[in-house]
Amino acid sequence: MIRTLTIFALALLTLTSCRNEELIRPGDSLEVAFDKAMNQFESENYSEAARAFETVVSIGRGTDIGQDAQFYLAESYFEQNRYLLAASEYSRYVQFHPNSERRQRAEYNEALSYYHLSPRYRLDQSYTNTAIERFRLFIARYPNSELREEAADKIVELRSKLAHRDYNAAEFYMRISRYNSAAIYFGLVIDNYPETSWAELALVRQIEAYVIYAENSVQQRQEERFRSALESYNRYLQLFPRGENRSRAEDLYDRANRGLNAVLSQDVTANGN
Repeated sequence: MIRTLTIFALALLTLTSCRNEELIRPGDSLEVAFDKAMNQFESENYSEAARAFETVVSIGRGTDIGQDAQFYLAESYFEQNRYLLAASEYSRYVQFHPNSERRQRAEYNEALSYYHLSPRYRLDQSYTNTAIERFRLFIARYPNSELREEAADKIVELRSKLAHRDYNAAEFYMRISRYNSAAIYFGLVIDNYPETSWAELALVRQIEAYVIYAENSVQQRQEERFRSALESYNRYLQLFPRGENRSRAEDLYDRANRGLNAVLSQDVTANGN
């Protein structure tokens, strides 16, 4: 038993000694400190790597090694899914090393960090907007980059999320019978995100919102609201002549037309009397 404990203690001591050898110690040169940080990074010990690179950055400012450490510090945070810290470090890297050959990758990864921070469509979309802004800036700066198409795809995905947010708000107003507000929010989807999959359905729902709004209005306001529905239908024909909800839009058009004709007939009868 004693012999077993002795062997275990020696093994633990050896392991601890080896581990201490892997960590940056007082007296290590900048080169040795960086190598130790890189060993941690390549071993996927990203938390240890981040702490090591922080040390190298602090003692190696203004050197090539310090520059490399700054980049890998951002990479270490990114690999840990600590995206806000990663975005900050990528931004700092570009700020302090604008002529670096890694600048393009750093700017893309900064945008990608905000992309990963983008929450579900129901939540605050500040990070989504920041990600879109960064990806657009990346495309403008690097139009020939091999990452350009990927950045463009990310923008489409993020804009679809924003469209979904506004569409969901419009549907909420439909559920609580605030049809004018619903029509406005459906209009935001159409105006701001026309390329997304939500735009066509939003326009059909806008027609429906105006129709129901008109049907539930006092007679004096029905004509203008039925006409708003017809205007939305005409816009639908212009934007989505082969839309998958075309038949639904036409049914709503007929419903709006019947409502408008009924209102006009009542006006004629009233004027005749």
